[in-house]
Amino acid sequence: MGKIIAVANQKGGVGKTTTAVNLAASLAATKRKVLLIDLDPQGNATMGSGIDKYEVPATCYELLVEELPFEQVVCKNTEGVYDLIAANADVTAAEIKLMEVYAREQRLKNALAPIKKDYDYIIIDCPPSLNMLTVNAMTAADSVLVPMQCEYYALEGLTALMDTIAQLTSVVNGELHIEGILRTMYDPRNRLANDVSEQLKRHFGDKVYRTVIPRNVRLAEAPSFGAPVMYYDKSSTGAKAYLALAGEILRKAD
Repeated sequence: MGKIIAVANQKGGVGKTTTAVNLAASLAATKRKVLLIDLDPQGNATMGSGIDKYEVPATCYELLVEELPFEQVVCKNTEGVYDLIAANADVTAAEIKLMEVYAREQRLKNALAPIKKDYDYIIIDCPPSLNMLTVNAMTAADSVLVPMQCEYYALEGLTALMDTIAQLTSVVNGELHIEGILRTMYDPRNRLANDVSEQLKRHFGDKVYRTVIPRNVRLAEAPSFGAPVMYYDKSSTGAKAYLALAGEILRKAD
């Protein structure tokens, strides 16, 4: 049975989509069968996977609202060698449409139930807000991976996210737990980053990944070429960091 990991943070600009795309590609590179679900209407994970969000025939809108079969929605030919359920601006309408349907928070969970066994890992890129799409992701997920920058405001955002996860655990998904906290865009020369990093480790212990994602130009450039960083520049520090993260997740699972 596959493991479903939601990559989430209510604060934007923390490397959430970068993490979802590159973790999916790194897990796929270890010969795991991986599905990436783009739930963000911006469609950045779709474009970063080499799929044109303007040309894709179906998105998670069709999966969640129109309940099209999974086989009609999934994209098989991504640059990251994983399967993808795409997103574009149409997904914004899903937020409104889902408010009108019964058991709306269960739509994604129900859609994935028949195919969960076909994948080793299903990675969900969540929107940077707590809306019905994020609630669907949290309801379907086994765990939440939280990317965050080591800065003061990020700590405040993390506290809010932990409260949200606790509430969702009590209401919609009793099995939901924190997969791990990932420090992103990390600059070891920055004193504040080091201080916040130490606070995280003191408070969350082994929930904080040993792997740290550095600030890296190649990571920033890769999406414009429609490919995960390991296929854009596999020797870059960013590519090596995400491969190390995949290894850490696999070891934890074992």
